[in-house]
Amino acid sequence: MNKVMLIGNVGKEPDVKYYDADQAVAQFPLATTERGYVLPNGTRVPDRTDWHNIVMWRELAKIAERYVHKGDKIYIEGRIRYRYYDDKKGQRRFIAEIYADNMELLTPKQASTAAQNLQPKDNTRTNIKEDADNDTLPF
Repeated sequence: MNKVMLIGNVGKEPDVKYYDADQAVAQFPLATTERGYVLPNGTRVPDRTDWHNIVMWRELAKIAERYVHKGDKIYIEGRIRYRYYDDKKGQRRFIAEIYADNMELLTPKQASTAAQNLQPKDNTRTNIKEDADNDTLPF
């Protein structure tokens, strides 16, 4: 069984691309953190943050485009995939991606809206935010 469940913070705005008859793919990094602790002998183990490459397809990608923003806390359920590619220098690179099957927004709507208000305004972002405020979430 190949199943991944993550709770973390979105590292940057989703990069959404459209292909084949209005189908979409979204990609963004997700940071998960394991809290540090102190061992019985007094040794302090620091926090550890891991970064995951999240990939969403079709309707889930469109939902991410509208409702997922940098800094949001989300729950992702999916499966892990590995792939290789050659970079511009011709070196073989390895990448692990989480193909999301399910997503749940954990950031309260008010906190998400407040974070967006701190970002510089541009008409596209404002229109999307206004639409999101007036709609009910589709999941």
